[in-house]
Amino acid sequence: MSNEILAQYLSSPANLSFSNLYFYLRSVSYIAGHVGWNHLIGNLMIILLVGPLLEEKYGSGKLLEMILITAISTALLNAFLFSNSLIGGSGIAFMLILLSSFSNIKSKEIPLTFIVIAVLFVGSEVVSTLKIDRISQFSHLAGGFIGAGYGFVRSCRK
Repeated sequence: MSNEILAQYLSSPANLSFSNLYFYLRSVSYIAGHVGWNHLIGNLMIILLVGPLLEEKYGSGKLLEMILITAISTALLNAFLFSNSLIGGSGIAFMLILLSSFSNIKSKEIPLTFIVIAVLFVGSEVVSTLKIDRISQFSHLAGGFIGAGYGFVRSCRK
């Protein structure tokens, strides 16, 4: 796929433009674009490993809702805070990882797995911000925080 098509349709909006129809399309479609096979395979491995377990727990509709809200929220925050575009489903993968740590929560306790995953996840992303690369740690952190938020909200409703 050419870089021009990738930039036009499969990258998040770089600025807020609510009057542009592509703004809405790109606020979701960017999660399908990836910069290379390694990026795509890495995200698919996480999504295909964790996704079915969460789909069984929450249902297809709720999981799709969580994915769309995560994608749109991350795109909007990125366009508001930064002047670059996002590409790839890493934010969705991290949302699923943090959400999965709540899958066996009982009696409104914070699971130890969540604490360990959160410390490792946030720690590695903070360290990664010190490197100069083209990876958006922002989308990873945003997806992770949204997944953790869903986990807390869904567990409190029980």
